[in-house]
Amino acid sequence: MKLLVVGSGGREHALCWALAASPLCDKLWCAPGNAGIAGTAECVDIAADDLDRLVAFARDHAVDLVVVGPEAPLVAGLVDQLAVAGIRAFGPRAAAAALEGSKGFMKDLCARHRIPTAGYRRFTDPALAKAYVAQRTLPIVIKADGLAAGKGVTIAHDVAEAGAAIDEALVGGRFGRAGAELVIEDFLAGEEVSFFAIVDGTTALPLAAAQDHKAVGDGDTGPNTGGMGAYSPAPVLTPALEQKVMERIILPTVRGMAAEGRPFTGVLFAGLMITPGADGPEPTLIEFNVRFGDPECQTLLLRLKSDLLPVLVAAADGTLDQVTLEWLDQAALCVVMAAAGYPGPVVGGTAIRGLDAAAAVPGVTVFHAGTRADADGTIRAAGGRVLGVAARAATVAEAQRNAYRAVDALDWPEGFCRRDIGWRAITRDPSRP
Repeated sequence: MKLLVVGSGGREHALCWALAASPLCDKLWCAPGNAGIAGTAECVDIAADDLDRLVAFARDHAVDLVVVGPEAPLVAGLVDQLAVAGIRAFGPRAAAAALEGSKGFMKDLCARHRIPTAGYRRFTDPALAKAYVAQRTLPIVIKADGLAAGKGVTIAHDVAEAGAAIDEALVGGRFGRAGAELVIEDFLAGEEVSFFAIVDGTTALPLAAAQDHKAVGDGDTGPNTGGMGAYSPAPVLTPALEQKVMERIILPTVRGMAAEGRPFTGVLFAGLMITPGADGPEPTLIEFNVRFGDPECQTLLLRLKSDLLPVLVAAADGTLDQVTLEWLDQAALCVVMAAAGYPGPVVGGTAIRGLDAAAAVPGVTVFHAGTRADADGTIRAAGGRVLGVAARAATVAEAQRNAYRAVDALDWPEGFCRRDIGWRAITRDPSRP
């Protein structure tokens, strides 16, 4: 098969890494890719949001499957345009991608189909939004309805902070069209976990759980980011809880979307809060994403024993009921190396050395998230999150040790990382050394 992966981050590097290993893969392109992906796939200079050129490339090169990594082209309708051109794609059409493209749509769907999520209201009027906040228990969560590059969420601890967030979006227009409407929802206390399933419109095949680390600093301190590291499996999601997630959240969503004429295909990524319940821990939906998480994808694919490609084809073709998955009985952990200043402004173009030494650590794979290469082969930072140093080992603790050995082998003074990725799982493990 001839494959095209769309995107340029660590998630897309991991997808290319897994797909290139398939005996069914004859040719692999990535648009636009990055310096690390270039070692696995042929990079094509087409932006992920340039839908017309992506479709034309796939048509002109007789691509058998397009795998769409990021959310923006999915919400914009790339899969719809590919379908019109007769090109198979892995990912939801725009009507189904609204699960991530509109938080209000997602919450309303949950209400219609009794999917457990936090109480909420939708607002376009700042005065009405502030009046609602005044009636609710604080803290409270204020979200831009649309895609805001991970920057549209505020956890307000007092009325003044909530009012400022409301005005910033609805009056100041900070998030543009994405913030023209707000979803204001009750704050959920508990432990967050990410759960993934591959869906073909009717069948949902559970993948695995992972736990992300959103805050920039050790101990979950500082501003939120796109993710500073992840590990899988996540011990907080027991087999019993996973069954609850499938029965109460994933399957009702798949059935509901199909019944409403928006059948979902692709990866359904449920961001969950595990909250205390009368009969033990309960999963509550925070949000849906319609693609693999980043950096969770890196940890999932390191643990996947099965060939990824037939699974993606089955999802696109509606034959997931004929597929089973095998997982390695190991843990995987990914440490994100970011450029100094992230998640604020960063200085780009700094040289990264020691990549070969890092990759030589047993069980380690270095995924590139934001890099470019000079003509002489020097790898340079080209973004906020730059590398994902991932390790697979028998336990999360061992994977953590190896990942940080690889981090320490890098020569990149302008880069930084959290030093506590995996702390929740390691704290839970009574057998850890």
